[in-house]
Amino acid sequence: MESFFGSLQIELLHRRSWHTRAELANAIFEWIEAFYNPVRRHSSLGQISPAEFERRAAEHAAEPVPA
Repeated sequence: MESFFGSLQIELLHRRSWHTRAELANAIFEWIEAFYNPVRRHSSLGQISPAEFERRAAEHAAEPVPA
């Protein structure tokens, strides 16, 4: 959990000022949904991102099955 908050601070919070709490809340939500969740590596996926895992799964599914 500490690495999540460290990443959040470095990549989002310390880069600019926020005028309202709503503006900050929207920026945090966008950062989590658009960057952190799809891009971060997961140990349960062999240290690849969910986006890369999905890409590989789609490639594997498209391969022909030997008869």
